[in-house]
Amino acid sequence: MSPLRLGKRGPGTTSAEHLSEQQRRIVWRLAALLLDYPTGQTLNLLEEMAAAAGSVPAPAGPALVSFVDDARRMSPMDLAAHYVETFDLRRRSCLHLTYYAYGDTRKRGMALLRFKHAYKAAGVTLGDHELPDHLAVVLEFAATVDPASGRRLLVEYRPVVELLRLSLVEGGSPYTHVLDAVSATLPDLGTADRRRIAELAAQGPPEEEVGLEPFAMDPLAMEPTTQPGIGGRR
Repeated sequence: MSPLRLGKRGPGTTSAEHLSEQQRRIVWRLAALLLDYPTGQTLNLLEEMAAAAGSVPAPAGPALVSFVDDARRMSPMDLAAHYVETFDLRRRSCLHLTYYAYGDTRKRGMALLRFKHAYKAAGVTLGDHELPDHLAVVLEFAATVDPASGRRLLVEYRPVVELLRLSLVEGGSPYTHVLDAVSATLPDLGTADRRRIAELAAQGPPEEEVGLEPFAMDPLAMEPTTQPGIGGRR
């Protein structure tokens, strides 16, 4: 990767501490939808999502609106192809948060249990379709099920969220705007965070193919609290 340029909030923007819980949950809900594979149902909600994002102050709200504007300019086929190329084919922009530190190794299984236990404690039913550390799943959980527990998971993986954002910046992806919005709901990066980001960037995800199926979950099992004008996750 190119030299790290960690994001800083500019003058006149609203810090995470000054966002209301409702505003954070709107950002998380919209980001969860936008970081999922872009189905026709999601694309049909772009106008409503832009309107909802308009209720959130800078930088988070305008960042989401910027992504919606970019998505509107792309054909559905091109957006879907870009999503697959960006998140499914590039190790540096994987949406699974524990992958950055553990890759496909046995140690990752224990890290995934941290997410699974948080969901279970909140009464979320687990299934078999998706690993619980997928960023869209974590954001959905934080937005619609347990904001406090979901935020703790996001803060715990703050360096990974930033590393993902940096990878998207480097690739010139419009999905950078979505990560900008998510980052705006989280605390500023500290010295330890920056050190961890540098370590993860230098090391890259380790490799060791193992079965992770016991730690999977079905994000559709979550019952979302629907925002006005916003539909279900898929």
